[in-house]
Amino acid sequence: MSDKPLTIQSDRTMLLDVHSPSAESCREDIIAFSDLVKSPEHVHTYSVSSLSLWNAISSGLTAEEIIGRLKKWSRFDIDERVSFFIEDQCRRYGDFVLEEYDDEDLILTVRRKIFALQLMGEKSLSSILRPNDESSFLVSRMQRGTLKALMIKLGFPVDDRIPLKNGTPLPIKLKDNFTPRYYQIDAAKALVGNGGAGTGFGTIVLPCGSGKTIVGMLVASALSTNTLILTPNITALRQWKRELLDKTELKEGDIGEYSGEKKEIKPVTICTYQVLSWRQGDDEDYKHFNLFRQRGWGLIIYDEVHMLPAPVFRITAELQAIHRLGLTATLVREDGREDEVFSLVGPKRYDTPWLELERKGFIAKAYCHELRIPLPEEEEVPYALASGREKFRIAAENPNKTAVVRKLLEKHKDDRILIIGQYIDQLKALHKELGFPLITGTMANRKRDELYQSFRDGEINTLIVSKVANNAIDLPDASVLVEISGTFGSRQEEAQRLGRILRPKSRDSHFYTLVTEYSREEEFAQNRQKFLSEQGYSYTIERIEDA
Repeated sequence: MSDKPLTIQSDRTMLLDVHSPSAESCREDIIAFSDLVKSPEHVHTYSVSSLSLWNAISSGLTAEEIIGRLKKWSRFDIDERVSFFIEDQCRRYGDFVLEEYDDEDLILTVRRKIFALQLMGEKSLSSILRPNDESSFLVSRMQRGTLKALMIKLGFPVDDRIPLKNGTPLPIKLKDNFTPRYYQIDAAKALVGNGGAGTGFGTIVLPCGSGKTIVGMLVASALSTNTLILTPNITALRQWKRELLDKTELKEGDIGEYSGEKKEIKPVTICTYQVLSWRQGDDEDYKHFNLFRQRGWGLIIYDEVHMLPAPVFRITAELQAIHRLGLTATLVREDGREDEVFSLVGPKRYDTPWLELERKGFIAKAYCHELRIPLPEEEEVPYALASGREKFRIAAENPNKTAVVRKLLEKHKDDRILIIGQYIDQLKALHKELGFPLITGTMANRKRDELYQSFRDGEINTLIVSKVANNAIDLPDASVLVEISGTFGSRQEEAQRLGRILRPKSRDSHFYTLVTEYSREEEFAQNRQKFLSEQGYSYTIERIEDA
């Protein structure tokens, strides 16, 4: 084969020449054991890590197959250190095996005695593992997930060989007039195989606007079982319900809403993370955790799994016997808990470059713009004397941003526009100045849904929204987003906000972020710029002199 599009570097990053005729075939071969790091116009970067290799081994690949695929596509000889790392990490995956023991306990078997001694010396495991013999430990079934999460932080991946249980059967069939896209089908098969015969747990990474909800429906259809869907907010909950009623043969009576307003438990139940995480006081139990035991759930879907709150991690650790699907646009977590998502929900099973879907018309073409705006003279001294956090807020609430927003509204008067920000006082001032409806977390859900629907129907062409609109809000005709303030350059937030305007439509989309020049806001803007550029988006920077 003369066409070899892959360059493998000694730091285990891999550069894929996307203009090569074999680029797509190569990508299909390597994505099973590597992570897509960035995907700009000409060369995509993948990384081989311990987690990505353990993911591959858990899915049935071997070190020999992985190295064989690299040799097949690599333009140059593979550095011996890369081959050694792959073989070493793949070998580690079988060092700790978790299997059935009795009705109450599971058994963790270790490959070598030295590993058992290491585990006995780990304080974090002392209350979980009970020595059985010199090469095995007993662990309570309820501690299955907690053990896996702690072990992976120590660099000890657990080969969990305990089969998943089937839940209460429920026929879930997609309507005959609905045809999923090819990548949605591929993503679902990566989790459940054909006819539900796959691994049964894991995370699907697809850009906002690409139809991750459809992937969830395909998985639910393949398993045909009672299903619990966890969502970030009530708006997302109701969007899931609309999609299920629109695209499957489920009826209204099959679908329950478990929220602050209703507590319905039905064969398909949709719940919010907020309700699950609620408790009256720090010493109280999370009373809504009982939801997980109310029915014979055969599948749990974690929508926007990157937002999984810490309390839900705890209950998720107990649910290792159930099929699990995580859905997200980015596995980036600013708290660094990606490895817990891997352990408790499941490793990444499917990923695809954003620009690939854009080129094929499945998500909108988007342009990113950073507009740098001067601080008013009267704010310069207060800014100079402020603390670090206060500096960021003064810059974020720069009153000169209002004039720039006005100019953008005039420039895009034929578009549907979202103006989004972090600080409520800033948003209220903008609402008073411009007159457009304002949506915040304190607004009643019914009123919020009414405004979103008016926007969808074209009765309103501009909305001012707080961070409640960061995630899982389906506004398909939104084509311009103006970000007037954000959360300290969060990559996760940036991916979600861009996703608000990525639904495919007849016009291109534009993402504007307003940044106060010569301020701390510029520092955090560099994180956003780097993240968006790595996804392949054009990113222009312009100074606004006359704000």
